[in-house]
Amino acid sequence: MRTVVFDLDGTLADTSGDLLAAANACFRAMGEGDVLEVETDAGTALRGGKAMLTLGLTRLGRLDQALVEKYYPMLLEAYSGAIDHHTVIYPGAMDAVERLAQLGYGVGICTNKPEALAEKLMTSLGVRNAFGALVGADTLPVRKPDPEPLFETARRLGGDPAKTVLIGDSVTDRDTARSAKVPSVLVTFGPSGEDMAALEPEALLKDYADLPALVQDLIGRNS
Repeated sequence: MRTVVFDLDGTLADTSGDLLAAANACFRAMGEGDVLEVETDAGTALRGGKAMLTLGLTRLGRLDQALVEKYYPMLLEAYSGAIDHHTVIYPGAMDAVERLAQLGYGVGICTNKPEALAEKLMTSLGVRNAFGALVGADTLPVRKPDPEPLFETARRLGGDPAKTVLIGDSVTDRDTARSAKVPSVLVTFGPSGEDMAALEPEALLKDYADLPALVQDLIGRNS
């Protein structure tokens, strides 16, 4: 089976609002106010909890790696408790996933979000059953950009890891696909979309309606 593997944050869904809210809960616990804002910091949110804590502490002039590590578990707890208040699936994403499945592709998720949180979010959004596999940051001993989580996702889908396409939104996804020697498609509608062309992926995606045809072309070329 040929497979299509999606990143989650910033690719399938805009999760930045809930992530930033969790980080701001940590800053309030430190005696500060809300330090991060969706308008300016969504891109950092999609790079994960420690990136948000680092940015906020830098702004406060309090950057200390020990503080980042101390508050990271609190951030995860806050996020788990309000994981879907602001998160939205990007327009057309699930239609594209359904179409790819109809065309016979295995469809899965490979994310650097902890597996339990990714499972909880996708279930809460009502779309978990659309994906045949989900591999998170802690599913294996390694995480993206190591290619093994991508390979494992493809294997769990019953596919050949060499016949997959990775859909993502970051240099991490680009590097993962490059290490795996498979094509990458980077979306341009996320907070860092304007920077994706410089990463030179095999394709850029502006609209999910274009994805099925794009995947057919790329996997055909890569086979």
